[in-house]
Amino acid sequence: MAESRLHKLSARGQSVWIDYLSRDLLQTGELERMMDEDAVVGVTSNPTIFQKAISHGNAYDEQLKELLGEEQDAKEIFLRLAVRDVEAALDLLAPVHAGNAEDGYVSIEVDPNLAYDTKATYDEAIRLHEWIDRPNLYVKIPGTKPGLQAIEDCIAAGRSINVTLLFSLQMHGAAMEAYLSGLERLVESGGNPAKVRSVASFFVSRVDTEADKRLDAIGTEEALALRGKLAIANARLAYENYLEAFSGPRWEALEAKGALSQRCLWASTSTKNPAYRDVLYVEELIGPHTVNTMPEETIEAFQDHGEVSGDTVLEGVAEAHQLLDQLAAVGIDYDDVVDTLEREGVQKFSDSFTELLDGVSAKRGELVAS
Repeated sequence: MAESRLHKLSARGQSVWIDYLSRDLLQTGELERMMDEDAVVGVTSNPTIFQKAISHGNAYDEQLKELLGEEQDAKEIFLRLAVRDVEAALDLLAPVHAGNAEDGYVSIEVDPNLAYDTKATYDEAIRLHEWIDRPNLYVKIPGTKPGLQAIEDCIAAGRSINVTLLFSLQMHGAAMEAYLSGLERLVESGGNPAKVRSVASFFVSRVDTEADKRLDAIGTEEALALRGKLAIANARLAYENYLEAFSGPRWEALEAKGALSQRCLWASTSTKNPAYRDVLYVEELIGPHTVNTMPEETIEAFQDHGEVSGDTVLEGVAEAHQLLDQLAAVGIDYDDVVDTLEREGVQKFSDSFTELLDGVSAKRGELVAS
């Protein structure tokens, strides 16, 4: 079989993960096929993804019936459903992880309603790690200010964490600091940093959605000319900061003990604006030691017509810096854009989680009635 476009992407040092998980994906062999044909080496999930998976079809009905007499709490029922999928995916990806300890991961997220509660987030992350006892598990914690302390504490406890819902350069920097500080605490306590991993999930397309809306509202020629540029620039600046954070004496001391850097993971890489190329947020962010987690439709689109033209994440960095000044000049407040996106992102996940639990309760009620 000829090398696919996604295999060429992978050859440049960017891991291909799929941003979707469901029982159907596992039971039909589709995930296994994608690992072979689409270079997929990891899986991410979130409350919205599980809400869609569980609400459609009857793939979960059998397990729900098993749980009728065992569990009443909708959240605990959901976790049992999700954990079974996550464990199956982890086992499927275990050989990948054995060959490359930075890949083969599957992510499950803490309850997003806990995003502003440090202790509750930490407790749930540890619980999930203990429940799903696999070396290739990531627990996702939102990169809010309270979440960052929980992230550091989890890393210090030797637990691998996917820092999610990062939109701003400031919070990405804080996430990298939480990882570094957590590793240092782990080493000080006699732990082995070589067994701990982290990725920083930096959201991309939503940044353009929010910025473009504001530029449209301003409506000047100068403002409209800046549409569709902030998301890529923002990610490229994040990668520049990543290269700086994981270099120098502080990092070298940890690296000497076996630590690996916290890779940038490009999330929200499907194109929301039909006026933009449907693989824009993949093609423009190719680079070594990164991850791109894509929904199925973006994977299919890239396999069909995606172009791998080099390490594009390293291009246009000077222009990216200039863009922030240009946006400020036309009245776009970068800090407000990214703060709004973080706040709305947490709320969207919380709303999806509530809808998910309502759906679990409704399905359970249908099975009881039948």
